[in-house]
Amino acid sequence: MPESLPDFTALLRGAGRTAVHLELRDVYGVAQEAEEFEEFKRTGRADTDPDSPWWAGWVPLVRETVGRGVELRRARIVSEPVTDYIRWEHALTPANLAAGEQVRWLSRRLASDVPLPGNDFWLVDDRLVLFHWFTGDGDWAGHEFSEDPATVRMVSAAFEAVWARATPHARFTV
Repeated sequence: MPESLPDFTALLRGAGRTAVHLELRDVYGVAQEAEEFEEFKRTGRADTDPDSPWWAGWVPLVRETVGRGVELRRARIVSEPVTDYIRWEHALTPANLAAGEQVRWLSRRLASDVPLPGNDFWLVDDRLVLFHWFTGDGDWAGHEFSEDPATVRMVSAAFEAVWARATPHARFTV
């Protein structure tokens, strides 16, 4: 049975300067997103209203975090042509931006020479890494925290290399 998910509220409330997130998968299969994703595939509609109930667990936390002066950045490495899931994430991203996140996209073909970790991660204040594990179908499979200085340096360097090459959301098309 997968471990319970980490408490993102505590994680982001603990951030003092920065919180960065690197996403490496082309498909996620997280159960709580399934209904909205299926709706997008049927209709092409995505909930981009940051004040809607669907965003209630995320947007207020991001706004609070950014409001304290924390820089919140998210980078996504994607295969092209993109999957339906990535198309949906792209469609949803205006809500992330409205909340105060910065989001960039990098084509996987442009990341071939970037040393990357094997899993998605969050890095908080260049001191605490949270790795996420997913099943082959993209559902949660667990997580692990690390404060190991070598691991922190590795994921920080990977994120910054991706960020420098990535395209800001407003200019990235799917």
